[in-house]
Amino acid sequence: MSGWTDFPARRFLDRLSDELGVAAVLAPGVLAPGVLAAIDQHGAAVRDILAFGVPAAAVAGAVLLAGYAKGVLDEAKAQGWAPRAIVDWANADWLTLRLVAVCHLARRDEPALEA
Repeated sequence: MSGWTDFPARRFLDRLSDELGVAAVLAPGVLAPGVLAAIDQHGAAVRDILAFGVPAAAVAGAVLLAGYAKGVLDEAKAQGWAPRAIVDWANADWLTLRLVAVCHLARRDEPALEA
């Protein structure tokens, strides 16, 4: 899909990445290997969830990821969850780790996570 088609999805994911501080958090050496492993596992789970029932060329990856993240966020906010301004990454909640993984998956040409 073209950049025009997935632009709103990328914009949403970029805003979410900024809100969660993804770029700084995923820089090499910032997080403990266990936290990176948890984020990587969340990313694999999200990839698996999105792979079922969606033909590969039907929708841009960013659109799928943004839709997934928005659905998760909407439900979490309905349950009273709000992102924390400062996250204790060693004890980050499931939702925060899942959203960081989604944002990481959406980044173009992103290298594998490294400790």
